[in-house]
Amino acid sequence: MAKKDNLIVGVDIGSHAVKICQLQHTGTGYKLLSLGSANIPAGAVEDGVLQEPDEVGKAISGLLKNLKIKKSKIGISISGYSVIVKKVNLEKMEDEVLDEYIKSEAEQYIPFDIEDVYLDYQQVRTSASEANDRVEIMLVAAKKEVVNDYLNMLSELKLKTVVVDVDGFALENIWETISGGKENVALVDIGASKMNINILSEGVSVLARDIVVGSDQLTEQLANTLDVDFETAERIKIGAEQAAEHSEDVTRIFNQTCTQWVLEIKKAIDLYFANNPDKPLQALVLSGGGSKVSGLVDYIHQETGLQVYAFNPFERMTYDQNKFDSSYIQLIGPEMAIAAGLAIRQSSI
Repeated sequence: MAKKDNLIVGVDIGSHAVKICQLQHTGTGYKLLSLGSANIPAGAVEDGVLQEPDEVGKAISGLLKNLKIKKSKIGISISGYSVIVKKVNLEKMEDEVLDEYIKSEAEQYIPFDIEDVYLDYQQVRTSASEANDRVEIMLVAAKKEVVNDYLNMLSELKLKTVVVDVDGFALENIWETISGGKENVALVDIGASKMNINILSEGVSVLARDIVVGSDQLTEQLANTLDVDFETAERIKIGAEQAAEHSEDVTRIFNQTCTQWVLEIKKAIDLYFANNPDKPLQALVLSGGGSKVSGLVDYIHQETGLQVYAFNPFERMTYDQNKFDSSYIQLIGPEMAIAAGLAIRQSSI
């Protein structure tokens, strides 16, 4: 069994809540040690940018304390307009030459001043790229100002951030680890204020994008139209409470909002098919709090024709049944996917 210290604590900082997950690697997979979620004030994080560090910091420290997590090594992920993920096709070159090329030429691929971003890249290994003299590079640029705000907040909490990932890649990481497959799939994570789409082909990310739509817009429309509070609207949204006398309004709101989500998903799928006509998608994997919207899995299946799975990252993990209730794990699982994707990362520090 791997030492607990090798794995980090995954901290997913969304616009609606902070989610924390701690895992332990075992000989046969992973064991869930801790998980939890704490709401943060509206506007504390907007489009991936930290607006109220004190409030977010308070939520993180309170959650770590409640979960009795003493470890200081954590991993976070970022998303939004301040992060650019771009695939670049280049001539094959030695690693050192490639590194220098990326540093000197990256500005032509990203819409930010190169001095203002942290830059990282990874070579995408595909059977096609190995057969010719070209190579595909996944280039990631994140605004220093945005990343530093998170790092400073976490440092003030005496937490050591050892991994800064991108939401879509954290999602890819947990899906591939748990599924073990190399199928062609569309990973779709619907959060409170953004939707992340990451399409994998033969185990490689070929299309990744963030879209500014999310499940809060559905809750807000239900609350305003039905004149109910946010919590009641949330329960109606996931089918935990009925609003029979307003069924027509509820249906109309669901149709309008979910249609917008599906249009964005179909745009990404159409773009994938245009570039990969001979590699059909096997499934669409749905996660995030928005994936729990009543009837959404069936609706996306009808509109895309794809098999749609609601992803629970803990489905094949072990856990202490005296500590965790299985129905709670099932309920919270989909919204913990990114936090779990961070929690399976090894610390090299």
